[in-house]
Amino acid sequence: MNDHANAATETFLAHRNLLFTVAYEMLGSAADAEDVLQETWLRWVTVDLEQVRDQRAYLVRITTRQSLNRLRTIKRRKEAYVGPWLPEPLLTTPDVAEDVELAESVSMALMLVLETLSPTERAVFVLREVFDLGYDEIATAVDKSPAAVRQIAHRARQHVDARRPREVVSASETRAALESFQRALETGDLQGLLDVLAPEVVLVGDGGGVKQAALRPVTGAEKVVRMFVGGLRKVDGTLTAEPTVVNGNPALLVRLDGEIDGVMAIRVEDARITGLYYVRNPEKLTRIGSATPLTLR
Repeated sequence: MNDHANAATETFLAHRNLLFTVAYEMLGSAADAEDVLQETWLRWVTVDLEQVRDQRAYLVRITTRQSLNRLRTIKRRKEAYVGPWLPEPLLTTPDVAEDVELAESVSMALMLVLETLSPTERAVFVLREVFDLGYDEIATAVDKSPAAVRQIAHRARQHVDARRPREVVSASETRAALESFQRALETGDLQGLLDVLAPEVVLVGDGGGVKQAALRPVTGAEKVVRMFVGGLRKVDGTLTAEPTVVNGNPALLVRLDGEIDGVMAIRVEDARITGLYYVRNPEKLTRIGSATPLTLR
């Protein structure tokens, strides 16, 4: 490997976790984020490094552009997807949970809100609100004028603020609600389930046509409880749930006869669960075996 390739590799590896986080937050898919990083690398090694003033910013720009291209491909894939689509859950390192801003930005609840933005709005929101990039820098990454980026950022922020939880809930509060839910589920305590679920709770299941899951979101505590209880009665085997940390937030790893069946993340408001997100599609569970490092820097 020549000196140029060595220098390019060293810089790329130094920022790899950041670039993966940018791509993942834009795409909601670790597999697609890895593909974007590969494309970023192939372009980066052809760059004259002596002409690059800020190598980190340049790499983020390449990653953003490749992610935007990939988003358009994913959009077609989602349109043909069987049932609701949920982001790919990631087992995360302890430092992600400790970083409140990062944990909120990759939470299943916020990632789902980002799904409702256009590709450019999502890119601008992620780069501005999550990574705190300047408008000029974002403008270069998305091929827009700084003035246009300001307008897009304002519109995206209003859209997200109208749909995100009113306040950031602590990990301990989320964990307490999750433990109550798990305990009520394991003991068959129907009233306990109704107590921990908000009346307007929404259950979203992602089986991708491979595993059984509701083909549309289920709304309302009583309907959600009936679905869980009915589903448990049909289980042929031993179902267990263990606490874990997914996307920087408390979650449950569900196993059937010791094999991973799915991951359940939650959204909590006022100490009650308002959102349940259950990923069962095996293609989205490959990142549960080992922790994925994420960073905003």
